[in-house]
Amino acid sequence: MSERIYLYDSTLRDGAQARGIDFSVADKLAIAEALDAFGIDYIEGGWPGANPTDDGFFAAMPTAKKAKIVAFGMTRRAGRSASNDTGLADLLNVKTPSVCLVGKAWDWQVETALKVSKKENLKMIEESFAHMISKKREGVFDAEHFFDGYKANPDYALDVLRAAVDGGASWLVLCDTNGGSLPSEIFKIVSAVKKALPKANLGIHCHNDTEQAVANSLAGVEAGVRQVQGTINGIGERCGNANLIAIIPTLMLKMGYKTGISDKQLTRIGALSRLVDERLNRASNKHAAYVGESAFAHKGGLHVSAMSKDTKSYEHIDPALVGNSRVILVSDKAGRANILNRLAQMGIEIAEGDERVGELVKAVKDREALGYAYEDAGASFELMARQMLGSVPSYFDLHSFRVLDERHVDAKGKRITMSEATVKLTVQGKSKMTVAEGNGPVNALDAALRKALIVKYPQLKSMHLADYKVRILTPADATAALTRVMIESRDDAGFGWTTIGVSHNVIDASYNALVDAISYHLMKRKAKA
Repeated sequence: MSERIYLYDSTLRDGAQARGIDFSVADKLAIAEALDAFGIDYIEGGWPGANPTDDGFFAAMPTAKKAKIVAFGMTRRAGRSASNDTGLADLLNVKTPSVCLVGKAWDWQVETALKVSKKENLKMIEESFAHMISKKREGVFDAEHFFDGYKANPDYALDVLRAAVDGGASWLVLCDTNGGSLPSEIFKIVSAVKKALPKANLGIHCHNDTEQAVANSLAGVEAGVRQVQGTINGIGERCGNANLIAIIPTLMLKMGYKTGISDKQLTRIGALSRLVDERLNRASNKHAAYVGESAFAHKGGLHVSAMSKDTKSYEHIDPALVGNSRVILVSDKAGRANILNRLAQMGIEIAEGDERVGELVKAVKDREALGYAYEDAGASFELMARQMLGSVPSYFDLHSFRVLDERHVDAKGKRITMSEATVKLTVQGKSKMTVAEGNGPVNALDAALRKALIVKYPQLKSMHLADYKVRILTPADATAALTRVMIESRDDAGFGWTTIGVSHNVIDASYNALVDAISYHLMKRKAKA
């Protein structure tokens, strides 16, 4: 199939309506630039006049190389002419090549929400688009509540679309605004619209209130729509919008449609997904289709064994097509195939029949029974594997550590809590004792270790802690519970690794994870032991 699908991104407008999301102007400009570089056809920038952020975006509007920047707004208000409507004037003032106008397609909404007659609603839509077209703008019509409206009164819903066509709208976008339709309903209704308006360019805009926004969008494409609206990572009001990160690869790789995105650009879709998450200061979804860290992660021994013979056994596409990579997880469910594949990924060559493989499988299962989780702590697993295989040097030997916490009130009556850590260790044959303070016990311990090691290992200057997580493994034991600590570290180049520690003492668990993090970094930097 070679028909072209046009991609319309609403992240900066509809996505910004999600709970907990508050884009800055800089965020919106950065995301718009990334969307344009990726190959999106339409980028909806926001609603001019609605808020200072949207106004700031349009004031500094980027010059898109390919995409059309779209301003979003309403049709003219009842009782006003299109040329005398301030909302339409705001849309024209920002001088975007395209304008998207939203209008009611459900007669019940027209009479209860707008409180105008059905005839007046049709005039509002037609006259608004006629005014926009006279100003040389491309018109996109968002037929709000179209599917609910069609179910209630199909004749009026179609009349609404005809009014937009008569006004000169280039696109008719059918909106499942409440997100309650099913794919079978979407297909049936879009097919009926296509039959009634065979020359119209149809689009679809779905919300995810029943977790079917992606399926509904694809059903619309199969029925004849040629523009798909959605947001990056599916962000949006209530339960979100159709997720373009899932839709785009499916259209291209599964359904055979052409988009404005090349095969090379498609490999950057994961980077686009992560950029939006980073701008929102939130962790990316590891289980996201196509781009998540777990999208091509394999854990079960049976799966990994089959994968070693043919990757099609448990992968629906080559992960490289979407810029992702295969991950072989190591856990208590691991078999020899998991371990061998993971060792191969680490660049360790070992014979399949080597007895140390079985010992490593047993070690993983024994340690996971104690609370370790190596599937999420690949650096700790690699260290353990290399230590068992005799290929990791010892960078230092700990004799003891001590951590003290002190809380006091300063001269101004402010409560101050500080931690102090003391470590005694041997580095390259020399004994050292260092003391350091920190804003917490882990920070103080990290500072004391670095103070002792930095002279011999200057590579540590480029390493920093990126995340720290604590999980209670035996909550029935209350404050005496077994604790798991996961530390994510990064270097100056952005490379990250995760290590783990388990103990009934949270400081001891933190120390174990911290030492693994340091040792892994030194190993990768080929430090001399």
